[in-house]
Amino acid sequence: MVWSLFRRGPATRGLPVPGRCAPGRHVLATERLLLFTPRTRLDVVAALAASADAEAQRWLGTQADEVVPDPDIRRELLAWRPAGDDGRRIPHGLAEPYAPGPDDPLLLVCVRRSDLSYAGALELEQRAGEMGGWLAPGCRGQGLGAELFRAGAELAHTHVGLATVRAGAETGNTASRRALARAGFVPDEGPLRHALPNGRVITSVWHRHDTPAASRCR
Repeated sequence: MVWSLFRRGPATRGLPVPGRCAPGRHVLATERLLLFTPRTRLDVVAALAASADAEAQRWLGTQADEVVPDPDIRRELLAWRPAGDDGRRIPHGLAEPYAPGPDDPLLLVCVRRSDLSYAGALELEQRAGEMGGWLAPGCRGQGLGAELFRAGAELAHTHVGLATVRAGAETGNTASRRALARAGFVPDEGPLRHALPNGRVITSVWHRHDTPAASRCR
């Protein structure tokens, strides 16, 4: 639910190159964002920190054990940059490699292409064909939501092979609904009520994005 030319340098050595995917891992680039399968635990925790503030949790309703509650820790995590293969600059305990599970939803962390700062994340549940995403507080209100959701449609259509991808949003979440529309999603039918991970039930509206020629990345 919905509730970048990339310049490689010493601080980014080891990051995947846009457009180059590997088994179980994906990379996409938009005008201002780079999205990739997390490489370290830092990438995952920073993605969670980007959605842990009260404004985001109003729509996402993440389970309590997946939220970074301390705002100072969230700011500190979002101040880091993804690091290279040698793990330099990664805080202790967060340099462990991230290996996505075979049944996990696809998670792509996103960073700004201008400075590689963490910007949010995109999530795709392949079996249900449903997508969600979020942006860090400092990245909202700049039109990046539409880029994020366009990347989600590209991930579904040209990397995973889905002809249709759907996204739901709470009725009052006008920012996400506008971003989905700008990304080319159209209204769709779906359940009028939805239970968030924390158990809160919301009223929801649904959107879809279709392609006549779905494919998979190599």
